[in-house]
Amino acid sequence: MDQLQQIELKENILKSLDKVRPYLNADGGDIELVNISVKKIVTVKLTGACSDCPHHYQTLAGVEEVIKKNAPSVSQVVSIDEREDISD
Repeated sequence: MDQLQQIELKENILKSLDKVRPYLNADGGDIELVNISVKKIVTVKLTGACSDCPHHYQTLAGVEEVIKKNAPSVSQVVSIDEREDISD
């Protein structure tokens, strides 16, 4: 992937996060982009109320759906606490 493609991918992911952010903010949470791996695994960090919410996995699944809709080349979206289980 060339530099222009990387920039475009990151922009699409950030736009996706901006789309879900109001819903997370409404519940006292937020989300941050941490990393985009070579294998196009996106690592995010859920913060605030979302960081320890019992619905964490449902939230992450919704975030992944929005990201993949806007950036179809993304293979997976994981939260930072799950990152230890994923190898690049």
